Amino acid sequence: MKIAILDDYFDTLRTLDCFARLAGHEVTVWTDHVQDTDVLAERLKDAEALVLIRERTKIGADLLERLPNLKLISQRSVYPHVDVAACTRLGVVLCSNLHSDTPSYAAAELTWALIMATARRLPQQVQSMKAGHWQAGIGDTLRGKTLGIFGYGRIGGVVAGYGRAFGMEVVAWGRPESLTRAAADGYRTAAGKAAFFEGCDVVSLHMRLVDATRGIVTGEDLGRMKPTALLVNTSRAGLIAPGALVEGLRAGRPGMAALDVFDREPLTDTADPLLTMTNVVCTPHIGYVTRDEYELQFADIFDQIVAYAAGAPINVINPEALGRRGP
Repeated sequence: MKIAILDDYFDTLRTLDCFARLAGHEVTVWTDHVQDTDVLAERLKDAEALVLIRERTKIGADLLERLPNLKLISQRSVYPHVDVAACTRLGVVLCSNLHSDTPSYAAAELTWALIMATARRLPQQVQSMKAGHWQAGIGDTLRGKTLGIFGYGRIGGVVAGYGRAFGMEVVAWGRPESLTRAAADGYRTAAGKAAFFEGCDVVSLHMRLVDATRGIVTGEDLGRMKPTALLVNTSRAGLIAPGALVEGLRAGRPGMAALDVFDREPLTDTADPLLTMTNVVCTPHIGYVTRDEYELQFADIFDQIVAYAAGAPINVINPEALGRRGP
């Protein structure tokens, strides 16, 4: 098959062990990010299979209608960036392993790195030394503080374990299923959403972005947080109501934020408020960007292509599309 890979910024996938699974296929890798439909249509005009790296590029009906050779989109995790209805109508099969049984340890580790870096003011301390100065302010100890996990699922559970290991008191909030899982693992659950935001020193968001969770963290929620509290988001920016975080940070509640996800990605506007605030630590959506995690993710993605080429597709999201464009 003719396979196109989008948004492989550092041309990393060719260096993975699992890339050998595509032997015998014709693979084209694009290392820049493009969202222009005309450019993408030209690049992908011969592609039979398309590999997506998470949600970096939106695949809408206007693009899909200009790709008559495309039969398969292979990716991993959720797919709010793909027009599934258009795929089905046009006979493009979407395969995505939702990995519901395994947490992303890479994302959990980055979450904890952001908590540590923000609490101890590491970016400021490093910058101070590089500028020829010595200490730049004073940090905070995590032991004895309260870590709030909003959405106790696979990743949230791992982060809760890190908090426990560091001597933090862990409290959970979320859907009833989340609270049941947290309680079963020995964690306290909040009496309510208001009490959760009021009582936590660190709040970490760990939910998928779906209609029910979009904007689930409101300005009122943030306004309940302590002026010394930290909000961490390594999940999806859309979990927070539009504009609420910037407004809250300017008002001093929460006092700090650590973010790996943004409403606009890639975020390259250096004038964006989140990049200019001294009480915000930002990373460029790297929660899953480790070599080990890539090996796990792309083994699944490439296996989906191999299975489709063999006539036995796996992890099919829209089975109604099967057979509409041939094998």
